[in-house]
Amino acid sequence: MISYLPTINALFNLSSAILLILGRINIKRGRQDIHRKIMISAMISSALFLTSYLYYHSQVGSIPYRHFDWTRPLYFGILIPHSILAAVMTPFIVLAFIYALRGNFEKHRRVVRIIWPVWMFVSLTGIIVYLMLYQF
Repeated sequence: MISYLPTINALFNLSSAILLILGRINIKRGRQDIHRKIMISAMISSALFLTSYLYYHSQVGSIPYRHFDWTRPLYFGILIPHSILAAVMTPFIVLAFIYALRGNFEKHRRVVRIIWPVWMFVSLTGIIVYLMLYQF
């Protein structure tokens, strides 16, 4: 079962990316209630990813990149900013979520303007890292 977790994690990342896009579309269209539900779903998807990811790597450790060709620097060029931004963004996502729950939408918007593209980047590069590490 544990061998399926990387694929499940990539699907959580894909779900988060799709939900982030849908959330943005709905808030731009003034559909706050739909936006709220979608973004709660994005938080849940990302939390499930993080839990599953941490569990998987606590069991199997680090997975080395097995290719020693032109893709190796590309892989690390994607992995390094992905990993740094994933660690940095998490508290800011929680902060944006708290601001929204408290109705402090001005502060929420200020944080989200910066953190939304980072969250998207981390979700999408998470899928790329998965594909490069486990599928190619």
